[in-house]
Amino acid sequence: MLELKNLSVSYGAINALQGISLQIQDGDIVTLIGANGAGKTTTLKTISGVLAARSGEILYGGRNIANLKPHQIVKLGISHVPEGRMIFANLTVHENLMMGAFLQRDKSLVRKEVDFVFAMFPRLKEREAQIAGTLSGGEQQMLAIGRALMSQPKFLMMDEPSLGIAPLLVKTIFEKIVEINRERRIGILLVEQNANLALEISNYGYVLETGRIILQDTSAALRQNPQVKSAYLGG
Repeated sequence: MLELKNLSVSYGAINALQGISLQIQDGDIVTLIGANGAGKTTTLKTISGVLAARSGEILYGGRNIANLKPHQIVKLGISHVPEGRMIFANLTVHENLMMGAFLQRDKSLVRKEVDFVFAMFPRLKEREAQIAGTLSGGEQQMLAIGRALMSQPKFLMMDEPSLGIAPLLVKTIFEKIVEINRERRIGILLVEQNANLALEISNYGYVLETGRIILQDTSAALRQNPQVKSAYLGG
C-alpha cells in the first residue's frame, strides 16, 4: 500500500532522515517507535507533503508521491492526525469535521461520514455544537481522528494519539484505532511513545534511531526483543 525507498530529509544542515525504507501492506497497522528526535514525526510529515524529501521515493499504490502538495496527497486517500491534535480551537466540533471534508463535494457522502464518526465517537455527537477548544484532551483526540476520517482515507497516519490524555481514554482511543482499521480496512501508520500499547495493536513495527531504521520485525517479535524491551518497553 505504501512504501518508502531510501527516503532522506534534511532541516538545513541537519539530516533528519537518512535513507529509510519501510513497507506497509494493505489494511495493516504498522508502528514506528523511537526516542524523541529519532525522526518519527518527520517521516509522517514528509509522507503527507508538509516537508519536502531531499531524496528517495514515497510510493503509494505504486505511484511516487514524494513532494506532492498536502491537498493532493489527501485527495489520493492519505490522512494525517498530527501530533498535538491541531484542531481548530475556535470552531465547533461540527465545523472541525466539515474542515476535514473540504475536498468532498457530495453532501450525502459528507453526511454519511459525519454519521460514521459520531457512531465511532458518540461523545462527539453529544458535543456537536460545542467549541472544540473547550473539549478535554481525549475528546480533542477523538475529534482529530474524526476530522481525518471525513476525507474518506484509505491510509491513515497517527502521531502520538495518547499524548496528554487520561489513561482511561487512551485505552478507548486505541480500541477505536483497531475498530477503524477493521471496519474500513484502512491501513494505519502509528507513531506512539507508548511502544507497548502500539506494538500490541499493530502487525509490524520499525525502530527508528537518529534518522535510521535499526530494527524491523513483527510486532510480537519486537515485544520480545531484549534490545526493544530495554530501550522502549521498560524492561
